[in-house]
Amino acid sequence: MANLWISLTEERTLTTTSSQTSSDAGNEPIPERRFLGRDDVNDIESILRDDETDFGQISHATVTRGDAVFTWDYERTRPGLSKLYEKAKDSMWNGETDLDWSTDVDVEKVASEMSGAVEQFRRMMVSLDDSPVRLWGPKEWTEFEIEAFNWRMSQFLPGEQGALVCTAKIVVTTPWIDAKYYAAAQVMDEARHVEVFAKYLDTKLGGSYPVNANLQMLIDDVLGDPRWDITYMGMQIMIEGLALAAFGFMHQITEEPLLKKLLRYVMSDEARHVAFGVLSLQEYYQQLDGKEIRERQEFAFEAAIRMRDRLMMHAVWEKMGISKRAYTEMLFKVRAQGTNPFQAALFSKIVPNCKKLGLLDAGDGWLREKFTEIGVIQFEDFTDTGEEYELLDELARDRASAS
Repeated sequence: MANLWISLTEERTLTTTSSQTSSDAGNEPIPERRFLGRDDVNDIESILRDDETDFGQISHATVTRGDAVFTWDYERTRPGLSKLYEKAKDSMWNGETDLDWSTDVDVEKVASEMSGAVEQFRRMMVSLDDSPVRLWGPKEWTEFEIEAFNWRMSQFLPGEQGALVCTAKIVVTTPWIDAKYYAAAQVMDEARHVEVFAKYLDTKLGGSYPVNANLQMLIDDVLGDPRWDITYMGMQIMIEGLALAAFGFMHQITEEPLLKKLLRYVMSDEARHVAFGVLSLQEYYQQLDGKEIRERQEFAFEAAIRMRDRLMMHAVWEKMGISKRAYTEMLFKVRAQGTNPFQAALFSKIVPNCKKLGLLDAGDGWLREKFTEIGVIQFEDFTDTGEEYELLDELARDRASAS
């Protein structure tokens, strides 16, 4: 993974130099570069190759870069971050005592609840003449639903551990005392999330999956970038933004009481985390020049492609006897008919937050064009998480009801 990051960094450096030259010369367009080392982000060979990346059975180490920044200015000058910090202190919950772990979970029932969200996409897959799932019956689809549910829950776990590690890096690298305070509180939140998802997987589900390669590649890229704001962008805006949307869909659909309450509490925390990223970056990005903003746009797009590829669930299809190549080819045929509404909607938090940060239309509107190409621009006017976190304070509601 270190080699991948070096190549991306070198490539970004070359692009930056070229972009600076164009900027100095006038308003010439910034040249395109290869994203994720691919000539085409939809190249099936590259997608399959990345999916084969092995991150180990027990542990994985990656290089983290960035300066440890101390500040001697202890005055709290950012009211938005101070408000978030106070909210975080008041909203701590205990994963052991605030959730009823004696609840019996019917995995097949929970998995079947999720199937309705992808029914349209499933019909599109079956309609293809050469579809590898065309002859599947109820038995195969039930098995797939269970495996897909296990996979989704399995990916929440390394995602939360990634957030734990990345937020610890934010404590170290952010230059503002207000941000250090809040990030330290978020580290505790993330530890709690890892704890509860690990326990749910271990005690309630019948199987688990290793970390998805695209998720871990993005986490490694975030940790390997020395710019402190990229940690915010990659984790707080992109990874946690997508997770917040996924939690929301699952919470809305499921009737399983333990999972529903677990997700309610996790969503309350995650909304604050994404708001932390929005508030911090909104201020910082006002100080950047056009070249620097373009670099952030490109990173956001690269992260979006990683998240898109992560959602392909290759491991599930392979376990169901469908080759990854056959499924990926089928997936792009289906996408030619229209975007998977469920997967696209997972970007419903990312796109409005990028808009609030000024990234969608900065420069020549490059990021707007790219988000249009991957079918997610329709979410630009959804509520951004900078305004939403107070609406999701589920712990406060429960405490008020109990008093």
